[in-house]
Amino acid sequence: MSETGGEGWGQSGNPTSVFAYEGHQGPEEGGMKNEGEMQKGEEEGQGKEEDEDYDSPPERQIVVGICSMMKKSKSKPMTQIMERLCKFEYITVVIFPEEVILNEPVDKWPLCDCLVSFHSKGTNERFPLDKAVEYANLRNPLLINDLNMQYYIQDRREVYRILQEEGIDLPRYAVLTRDPDRPEECNLVEGEDHVEVNGEVFPKPFVEKPVCAEDHNVYIYYPTSAGGGSQRLFRKIGSRSSVYSPESCVRKTGSYIYEEFMPTDGTDVKVYTVGPDYAHAEARKSPALDGKVERDSEGKEIRYPVMLTAMEKLVARKVCLAFKQTVCGFDLLRANGHSFVCDVNGFSFVKNSMKYYDDCAKVLGNMVMRELAPQFHIPWSIPMEAEDIPIVPTTSGTMMELRCVIAIIRHGDRTPKQKMKMEVRHPLFFELFEKYGGYKSGKLKLKKPKQLQEVLDIARLLLAELGQHTDCEIEEKKGKLEQLKTVLEMYGHFSGINRKVQLTYLPNGQPKASSEEEEGPKEGPSLLLVLKWGGELTPAGRVQAEELGRAFRCMYPGGQGDYAGFPGCGLLRLHSTYRHDLKIYASDEGRVQMTAAAFAKGLLALEGELTPILVQMVKSANMNGMLDSDSESLTDCQQRVKARLHEIMQKDQDFTEADYQKLAPTGSPSLVNSMKIIGNPVRTCDQVYALIQRLTSQIRKRLEDPKSADLQLYHSETLELMLQRWSKLERDFRNKSGRYDISKIPDIYDCVKYDTQHNATLGLEDTLELFRLSRALADIVIPQEYGINKPEKMDIAQAYCLPLMKKIQLDLQRTHEDEAVNKLHPLYSRGVMSPGRHVRTRLYFTSESHVHSLLSIFRYGGLLDEVKDQQWKQAMDYLSAVSELNYMTQIVIMLYEDNNKDPGSEERFHVELHFSPGVKSCEDEENVPLGFGFRPASAENQEKQTNQGSLEDLSQDEPDRALPLSELISIRRSPMIRNRKTGSMEVLSETSPGSSKGASYRLFPSCSRQSPEIKPTGLGFEGCSMVPSIYPLETLHNSLSLKQVDEFLNAVCEDSSDAHAKTMKALSVLFDTSSQGYGQAHTYPPPKALSSSETPVRPPTHPLCLSSGPPSTVSSAGPSSPTSVNPSNPAIHFSFSE
Repeated sequence: MSETGGEGWGQSGNPTSVFAYEGHQGPEEGGMKNEGEMQKGEEEGQGKEEDEDYDSPPERQIVVGICSMMKKSKSKPMTQIMERLCKFEYITVVIFPEEVILNEPVDKWPLCDCLVSFHSKGTNERFPLDKAVEYANLRNPLLINDLNMQYYIQDRREVYRILQEEGIDLPRYAVLTRDPDRPEECNLVEGEDHVEVNGEVFPKPFVEKPVCAEDHNVYIYYPTSAGGGSQRLFRKIGSRSSVYSPESCVRKTGSYIYEEFMPTDGTDVKVYTVGPDYAHAEARKSPALDGKVERDSEGKEIRYPVMLTAMEKLVARKVCLAFKQTVCGFDLLRANGHSFVCDVNGFSFVKNSMKYYDDCAKVLGNMVMRELAPQFHIPWSIPMEAEDIPIVPTTSGTMMELRCVIAIIRHGDRTPKQKMKMEVRHPLFFELFEKYGGYKSGKLKLKKPKQLQEVLDIARLLLAELGQHTDCEIEEKKGKLEQLKTVLEMYGHFSGINRKVQLTYLPNGQPKASSEEEEGPKEGPSLLLVLKWGGELTPAGRVQAEELGRAFRCMYPGGQGDYAGFPGCGLLRLHSTYRHDLKIYASDEGRVQMTAAAFAKGLLALEGELTPILVQMVKSANMNGMLDSDSESLTDCQQRVKARLHEIMQKDQDFTEADYQKLAPTGSPSLVNSMKIIGNPVRTCDQVYALIQRLTSQIRKRLEDPKSADLQLYHSETLELMLQRWSKLERDFRNKSGRYDISKIPDIYDCVKYDTQHNATLGLEDTLELFRLSRALADIVIPQEYGINKPEKMDIAQAYCLPLMKKIQLDLQRTHEDEAVNKLHPLYSRGVMSPGRHVRTRLYFTSESHVHSLLSIFRYGGLLDEVKDQQWKQAMDYLSAVSELNYMTQIVIMLYEDNNKDPGSEERFHVELHFSPGVKSCEDEENVPLGFGFRPASAENQEKQTNQGSLEDLSQDEPDRALPLSELISIRRSPMIRNRKTGSMEVLSETSPGSSKGASYRLFPSCSRQSPEIKPTGLGFEGCSMVPSIYPLETLHNSLSLKQVDEFLNAVCEDSSDAHAKTMKALSVLFDTSSQGYGQAHTYPPPKALSSSETPVRPPTHPLCLSSGPPSTVSSAGPSSPTSVNPSNPAIHFSFSE
């Protein structure tokens, strides 16, 4: 659109006039000449013979009146748009002064032909909408926004009614109208995790909105399983738009709309119409997420224009017409593949968009001219607009674009998991079992506060009866009932994240299983009650997850404009602009969900509490076992493996060569090393038992010391609780016959690892020796529980991981654009260089079992041949040397696209596999296995890479690129030094002096590999000494093709289909509905490899022998589709949103 040309615009390109009406002389002084002036002009014109045309009247101006509060009429958007509107040759703009609007009768208001008038709340006064309606009835101007409909817009009930009548999707809702004269008509029933409004039940999370649209105090209530409380939204004050509150009860005064909460992944869309055929849309961070308003250098809220889908454009048209508001703003929620309208704001302009100002003035000007030019006999025709052509940048050189990142991550540091089993027969337990439907499956899991309260009530009742009548028929053991009561009473409140009770029906009672049973089993049915507690994410675990999330940002491209120099800003920009298709999944364990929420907080630079982030960003419902495992129901193979493991570990002699063959048939160095440390397993267990006895004795002595009695340990634990923890292990580890229960070894290691790290200040003796021995035992027992030989490892891994592998395969296949993908508007994309491209990120947070199993599948499933592929052999050697998959272990799959290759070529899509064993253990042993860095590149490919320039140069349109490593290091370091957190966050370079051709770099390496410039202050993130740092990602392979990986996943899934018919049956139920089929590409752009001249930090132990592959840098290009890959079982579809 030309600034000066174009039909209907003033020839000069400057505004013809903007009149601000002042004074009170009458309605004529609004930009229209009065009669006196006209007469004077005619007199002056007489006698001028040369002016023959003067008898014809001058061309009439169309007057557009702006009738609103001063703050609105003088705002920057209004001024910008009105100046542009005045470029229409025949249009004049008049602004009604606020004092005239408020104080003068409407017949004294300026005259106008077209009226722009809208309701708003001024600093001290409200806009008199009644007077505006009266003026419109008096003068009958063309109305840009209907005035009567603005009464409806002020009432959310009316807004929702109109939306519903128009067939526009909106969240499920119910209205609670409180009439002060009739309080008995308030139909609200509030439960702990739901409300019932007029018969409609809304489980938490739900939204509570005042019916008055002017009241912005909207509350979102969270379920107790996510931590409870509420997020309180309000009109922006400074940099905040909401605050988290622990209050969980709904408001008891006032009228409200209650509606279901829509999971939008933390982003809202604001839509601005100018007539039914024009809509501008912007994305912004949802105010419900953390309440922090992101602002640019001018202090304006950061928003990004986005593309509306065809369906959303239709919704915008419907809203505009239904409310008769030409200029209209409304809010869209994009959730589960659909768009829902949740608010209509009426007259609203976009802020800070020159393109929108141009468009808005053009549309309004054309509208006014089309309606009024004929009656004023003004010559005018609607100009034709050329179609806007989207700009698609091209790729160059051999750079590739990162399209998809899939990460499987273990949860962070947790408190020790604890468990107590007891057989119960009291009728009250059976009644509870029946009440919650336990007989349907024979099993029942109780996690909700109300359910746990019922269990506690039963325990209290039985203990009270036992206290009064020692001979009463209560078969439950008093000691166990007391422990049940004590655990359920901890913290003074319930949260489903902390504790759970499982009940299993035993038709013939429990057989005598251990020496604890003094009598034979009783006849008749019973229930096995299993109480589980502990296992909560610690503050250290939260820090680990958040720091890792922050470090993950570095894998994404970009970092321009306001974000320049801020680490990982490319991801933040990508996410805000809808070019990031992010989905986070977690198992139903509280520690896993909180890890996912903390990671998301770091990844997306969020602030505040984890509960709102968990509710909006993390998906954990209806996973049907994709990330969960039922540890109580082991497969036949697992039972056999455990039995063999127990048999070998019960031998009172040194391990023989035959034992090495039996226990470590794969020859794993970490296993062999642990077996050497142990020597005689029974003798080692004797030592461990003696050390535990010594430990409990020391704790008892501390308890007797008055100085230590009230000592607070880490995470609010007391010495009493610590003693209970260790005493239970002491009782359970060795039974009365003197045999050891090998299944308790992981628990012992768990506890001593926790105390060594978090409670070292107690100065308990021999804890390091207990740590060393229990770790050696655990390094055998834990990995070997997932299979001893390769076939067993595969069998057990497939039982755990089949749904997850199918999902990973789907994620890789779906990395192509689809109509339903949310896109960034190309015309607003300067500085966002590849508006059509998307990065698909899928993060799966789970527990140790899934991480072990998935790694087994990659190691033993036949992905590559170690004999033929040197890089894979080195990777397998590295994995064999890793003894523990600790907290925050990561398996990362990255998919790249080479746009220079033919779309059908196998070389078009390139897959990389990366791994990190998670956080460093308490004592960082010197023999830690070393990998070969993150994304090593060959010299040939390095030579082909061009200089990728500075990130901050936005003067020309170039594709998003990876950071050159030198820039990445400097950007990454400065804020980390400033924040006094180093540890795993630093990025270092590594080269091999033995092979100058190879170069790689490390992504967030741990403290032991820091550069001389940053001195670690001990173990962990600097300033957080109790938080161990995380091992860097190591590349296992960086030149796989998508076809290779897909065929491998197909083969593994097909292989497991016969062996696991039960699993497949469950899957077919889960995936029977056809999936949406829309995907959005996710990408982590890797930084450029260092040149071989960089100073080496640590040489790899072997030279880098890599198969040739394209260099691992990124660029962006136009849309393309990967070759279609058929899943092994086309009948399987994921029914939840991918």
